[in-house]
Amino acid sequence: MTATEALKSSVADDWAAATTHAFTNSLADGSLDTAKMAGYLQQDYHFIEGFVRLLASAVAHAPTLADAVPGAQFLGLICGPENTYFLRSMEALNVPSTSPAMPETIAFQKLMDEARHSGRYEIMLSVLVVAEWIYLDWATPFEDRAGDLPFWLGEWITLHSGDGFAGVVAYLRGQLDAVWDQLDATAQDDVRHTFQTAVALERAFFDAAWRGFPVAK
Repeated sequence: MTATEALKSSVADDWAAATTHAFTNSLADGSLDTAKMAGYLQQDYHFIEGFVRLLASAVAHAPTLADAVPGAQFLGLICGPENTYFLRSMEALNVPSTSPAMPETIAFQKLMDEARHSGRYEIMLSVLVVAEWIYLDWATPFEDRAGDLPFWLGEWITLHSGDGFAGVVAYLRGQLDAVWDQLDATAQDDVRHTFQTAVALERAFFDAAWRGFPVAK
């Protein structure tokens, strides 16, 4: 079992809850209330800046250029197609892209900031792996449904499934797996704690999205 597989197994309940969630199931079958999707998008858009900064910092801390290049390429995807998706979707749903951040959003923003400011590649990777792997796991079973949905639902699935995105997750996991054996026991505990916290926060975010975030007008 790889290090990332072991980390995932340590949070099996939260992982399953986050990746087979009522929110994502409803998104994928097209029954999700548009107000819930609008509120979700407004909150999730708060993560773009922090995620870009965290990923850029991880790229800067990568051991070699070969280790950095896939992360840099992914950075372009986040700043390009994914950012554009948010703006197009919120325009289509007739809501602004600015909104007050809710507590569940603030908690994950704080974790990303802490990881970035740690200056530790393994801590940055632990948050990035969770953020992307959870989305790959929930979206992949619904990949073939994307084309039948409104674009603000279908493209969210497409952005987080397929060989390209699976390759991003494999890269991030591979980086964390590669550094794991170089860490002492204390550093491994730090990674484990960060990983488990990130998964719990992802679950809490989906729970809040299912209850319905307030929609800023």
